[in-house]
Amino acid sequence: MDAFHFDEIIKVRKVDADGKKYDKVSRIEARCHDGETSIQLDINSELYPMQPRELYRMVVSKTLNMDGSAVTSHPPEGEQKSLADKFEYIVHGLVYKVSMDTSGPDKKVVVYVSFGGLQLMLKSDPLKVQKFKLDEKLFLLLRKMTK
Repeated sequence: MDAFHFDEIIKVRKVDADGKKYDKVSRIEARCHDGETSIQLDINSELYPMQPRELYRMVVSKTLNMDGSAVTSHPPEGEQKSLADKFEYIVHGLVYKVSMDTSGPDKKVVVYVSFGGLQLMLKSDPLKVQKFKLDEKLFLLLRKMTK
């Protein structure tokens, strides 16, 4: 879908590597299968616990509507298909920072999104994250992959 900013299979590497700071929140560290994209994500671990070595499909999208149309407060009459039907954990947030990381041998773009205090840091090749724009509202969706 064209509305997707990011759609990858991620593997959780660590959960709360720096210790657990909040009772109901965990910070996961994950990598995409391409090996080039790293992720730090705060999740409500009471609602959606995640464990190291587990695989998840992670999508970041502008909309939940399957046809790519914008989400409205009053959906049209009839059965509207939604991405929410296909995922287990969904949060809505705002891109608050986009920056370059030049500390390594390859230049990476770092995207920061806040989901009501839960944070996402996505570090990747500039071409993979070129759709992210400052102050853009986005949905993050997760679904555990079955073996």
